[in-house]
Amino acid sequence: MQKSLHIDPEKCTGCLQCEMACSYENEGVFNPSKSRIKVFTFHDEGRFVPYTCTQCDEAWCLQACPVDAIVLNFATGAKDILNDRCVGCKVCTIACPFGTVNYNTATGKVIKCDLCGGDPKCAEACPTSAITYVDANATGLERMRMWAAKTDTQTSAHA
Repeated sequence: MQKSLHIDPEKCTGCLQCEMACSYENEGVFNPSKSRIKVFTFHDEGRFVPYTCTQCDEAWCLQACPVDAIVLNFATGAKDILNDRCVGCKVCTIACPFGTVNYNTATGKVIKCDLCGGDPKCAEACPTSAITYVDANATGLERMRMWAAKTDTQTSAHA
């Protein structure tokens, strides 16, 4: 069963526990700036929205990498970065339409969510279940695919 992160912004309180857990898991420090998940704050509305790599089926980051340093992890579905191959060219950071692939100045490599090898610490740390790790079909992935196919067809018809 393929699993994926499900984010429910309605439940997010902006506590940043997800960012802290991620930075500690991946960098060994509690530092939100080193996290692979970010919580965007809408100050005027008093709302928070966690966001991270969505592990796209058609991963532009993976396709753009000139040295094949981003690969599909068949066990988790994550697009993992192979640090021994990454040359730090940042092409993948430009290719990602969501801005969830980032450059780590300390290592000279790029970083992104790898689902913590199938045990995402952000979901584990979230006290309100705004972030959960669930069966991919439960996230509405299939509905999104159907909508995307419909939208693509409509766009093509008007072109």
